[in-house]
Amino acid sequence: MNKVSIICPILNEEKYMRFFLESILHQTLKIDYEVILIDGISTDRTREIVHDYLLKYPNLSLLDNPCRFTPHALNIGIDNCKGDMLVRVDAHSIYPSNYLDTLIEASIKLNADNVGCIVNTLPSTNSKKCKAIAYVISHPFGVGNSYFRIGTSEIRKVDTVPFGCFKKSLFDTIGHFDEELLVNQDDEFNSRILKNGGQIYLLPNISVDYFARDSIRKTMKMFYQYGLYKPLVNLKIGRRTSTRQLFPMLFLVGLCIGPLSMFIDTKIFYLYIFIINLYFFIGIFFSLNTFEKIKEGVVLFMPLIFFLVHISYGYGYIFGKIKLLSGKNLKNSIKITR
Repeated sequence: MNKVSIICPILNEEKYMRFFLESILHQTLKIDYEVILIDGISTDRTREIVHDYLLKYPNLSLLDNPCRFTPHALNIGIDNCKGDMLVRVDAHSIYPSNYLDTLIEASIKLNADNVGCIVNTLPSTNSKKCKAIAYVISHPFGVGNSYFRIGTSEIRKVDTVPFGCFKKSLFDTIGHFDEELLVNQDDEFNSRILKNGGQIYLLPNISVDYFARDSIRKTMKMFYQYGLYKPLVNLKIGRRTSTRQLFPMLFLVGLCIGPLSMFIDTKIFYLYIFIINLYFFIGIFFSLNTFEKIKEGVVLFMPLIFFLVHISYGYGYIFGKIKLLSGKNLKNSIKITR
């Protein structure tokens, strides 16, 4: 192996850019590596910050992404990188100094097509609201059995990982990222790996600090977009990527039609009331289950955020399904913001 390429889509990342660059440019990897940033024409100070680093680090480069969306950025990076191995990263994160070493060593040892790490979700600020958001999107009740979010104690074969490490030749074999999928392109690409007989591994011994969104509104939008594009991912790969994706949609449907049961059968209506109360009881229980959360004062936010995350994903899933059935383009439902 002669070189490793790191590709990173960026857009309006001034808040995180220095932390990200300091971590990714000071890796312990002995092999030569390049870092390619692909910018969706940022309107904040992101490019100014990057230019400061371009003067100091010859292995850092900046490319433009006129389309502005993530899959286009990834494909620009793939087409312009020079490495035998390719690592896809995110600027919302901070990487341990042995990150590249660990992933590349595991990729070679396991003969993997993709290897990734655990995500340690951090609040973007020390506010109670931001801490509650970080807890919710890394909790099984919030995101199900998504192992890279909730953790694992052993090397595990999985259906998807974040911030993956690939052989460059893989893209010649199965193609690039699907540019129709403005969201969830990783899910579809990883499904293509598995469909072609490849293997994806999650590593328990390395984690990346990922900063959650800094508002409930942005978190809702993120999960709405995840839900919106999931039906299209399912259509492209010919099956559901997981059963857990259906629960928010079913919960929302039940929430909407449940009150009508009072006109049909009171027993069904009482069951509906019981399920709603049980849902919020579980949310409150998980909000109270550690003294740390009580001490940090996040308890009042967490049940609400659990609810809003599930509703946002469910609404997005239903809307995405309707859009597909009506033959409309999902792209018009996404507004580029950060």
